[in-house]
Amino acid sequence: MNGWALFVAVFLACVVEAVEALTIILAAGTAHRQWRSALTGMAAGLGVLAVIVAALGPALTAIPLGALRVVVGALLLIFGLQWLRKAILRGSGHKALHDEEAIFRTELAAAQAAGTRSRGGVADWYAFTLSFKGVLLEGLEVAFIVVTFGSNARDVPLAVVAAVCAVVAVAALGIAVRAPLARVPENSMKFVVGVMLTAFGIFWGAEGAGATWPGADAALLVLAPAVAVFGLVLIALLRRVAPETSAPVPASAPKEVAA
Repeated sequence: MNGWALFVAVFLACVVEAVEALTIILAAGTAHRQWRSALTGMAAGLGVLAVIVAALGPALTAIPLGALRVVVGALLLIFGLQWLRKAILRGSGHKALHDEEAIFRTELAAAQAAGTRSRGGVADWYAFTLSFKGVLLEGLEVAFIVVTFGSNARDVPLAVVAAVCAVVAVAALGIAVRAPLARVPENSMKFVVGVMLTAFGIFWGAEGAGATWPGADAALLVLAPAVAVFGLVLIALLRRVAPETSAPVPASAPKEVAA
């Protein structure tokens, strides 16, 4: 896997998670204008994630490459197929579309209803914990992607750079517009990321089991489009029995934030 392929794969996957984390941080900071508490929670979450990556990265690189690829391939298939399944259901109308504006309104209302409480030197404990949990939960998937892709390619530092670039890009856009990035084609990006994770999972899992792909890494140029076509065919077939309307995620469904 060359450096550009690793960078692009990690960057796109991390952008999706960063958009969702940004929505939660904006809600935490906007509720009572306690941006310092929200940003402190974000920094604490990022610190925990940095420790996880620093601990797991070197540990995984010590595993023999064949065994590592089997494990990483299986994990990527689990994550990739989950993302792909949700994207197919959303694209066919069987699942509500992911709506960052609706999620923002839900989180904002919950934060406003909770009130402001000071604890442990933090002015707004709810804003701190909401931001921390959002960054940690969404960031765990980022950490998983960074560690698995980076370890398999024997280049964790490049994977970390790609993840940091994704987070910085999303954060810069969020600061510029000061609103949820609802215009980001997140549902389409999740389909693309699901395809990529599934394709890499198949590729690395087979390699780890001893298979040899024709053309080596170039086989991914056939494997990824094949998975994408399969997903698009499923969307077309499911649309024939889809509900008449496909509404965005309602404000009454905050659990969909991490989906």
